[in-house]
Amino acid sequence: MKVAVVGATGLVGSEMLTVLAERDFPITELIPVASERSKGKEIEFKGKKYKVVTPAEAIALKPDVALFSAGGGTSTEYAPLFANAGITVIDNSSAWRMDPSKKLIVPEVNGDILTATDKIIANPNCSTIQMVVVLKPLHDKYKIKRVVVSTYQSVTGTGVKAVQQLNDERAGIEGEKAYPYQIDMNVIPHIDVFQENGYTKEEMKMIKETNKIMQDDSIKVTATTVRIPVVGGHSESVNIEFENEFEVDELRRVIAAQDGVLIVDNPANLEYPMPRDAHGKDEVFVGRIRRDESQPKTVNLWIVADNLRKGAATNAVQVAELLAKKNLIG
Repeated sequence: MKVAVVGATGLVGSEMLTVLAERDFPITELIPVASERSKGKEIEFKGKKYKVVTPAEAIALKPDVALFSAGGGTSTEYAPLFANAGITVIDNSSAWRMDPSKKLIVPEVNGDILTATDKIIANPNCSTIQMVVVLKPLHDKYKIKRVVVSTYQSVTGTGVKAVQQLNDERAGIEGEKAYPYQIDMNVIPHIDVFQENGYTKEEMKMIKETNKIMQDDSIKVTATTVRIPVVGGHSESVNIEFENEFEVDELRRVIAAQDGVLIVDNPANLEYPMPRDAHGKDEVFVGRIRRDESQPKTVNLWIVADNLRKGAATNAVQVAELLAKKNLIG
């Protein structure tokens, strides 16, 4: 299978290459793609060197599938050109997520809706992905009425510049800033731009994307998204109100049975998910499972995942794997 990775020199693009290699995706030819200024650079994949090409050159090479992680502008410009050439695009930007004609896919949640006509497939926001993987089996079993989520998001979600800012501040170096404030020794309750309703764009993404992926607009979602000085993964405090009553032990079993989810929840031994433990892993980790004693039919969860892996690169590769399994590409 011929696979293009658009944005191959970036943070998520590099992670996509790592995940493709680790999961032994059946690649016969790799086509690394980046902007004109990166043309001719070499990247290594499975011990072999490949030269970076431009998007236009990549289209001419006719890959079977193109994994995009080069920003919304690039996706808006080039994804339709790839799709028109018969190439299936899996896009990691926000460009197509809320387009009603495009599907927003987390394989464990709604992968069954993919068809051969889907030529541009959207990869959801990182913080949404890890949450809906856990929400799906709970909604099937107990029917979710409302979700209240507060996030604690890694600087890697912003990109290389943000990681550099954190490292510079820890080293006492003046450098380029990704954030309007210091991030080291600080918490910034502001991710993406503020909207007229007082929520940030990131918060609205979590709200709207959850409804779209779960295919149920009756689920009420409210979110507060926060950037913290961590590298390795996003954490979320999630409060879920159900229509139906539950037993905590049964609810644990429902979560544990979900593909790609691991429960780490043993308070007696101080065991709970943390970003440093999720770093470099594909699973979504769940802990601090406890009944909300302030109101009925409500549970509190703590959800952690590596935002560059399951939150971005791994989910995109899993979509490609599912397409291949269904004989929709290749």
